Amino acid sequence: MDLHRLAEERSRALHREIAARLAAEPSRVEEARARIARWASEGQLAPYYVERWNALLGGPLAVLLALLVAETEEATALRQTSPFAGIVDPRTRWRIWSEVRARLERAS
Repeated sequence: MDLHRLAEERSRALHREIAARLAAEPSRVEEARARIARWASEGQLAPYYVERWNALLGGPLAVLLALLVAETEEATALRQTSPFAGIVDPRTRWRIWSEVRARLERAS
């Protein structure tokens, strides 16, 4: 199994769940804004990602939700610096990870 593909597919599936939760509860975007601000002040995130996330988090929710699940290089890179930790509970995250792995194993 291609572990790089597995990681990317898991990340995309997890962010589909995040997008669904943000659509249902848009106020959760504030948590991500606070996290990006903290990371920026602590120098934990490259300026490009700080700027890009700030633009997305301050823009229309529909644009953010679309990016979270997009299959583009930019979306893949941004998901690797995702400020949405904690939005998906551990049990759901584990279920998503297991489902993605099983799907990829069946496909190979």
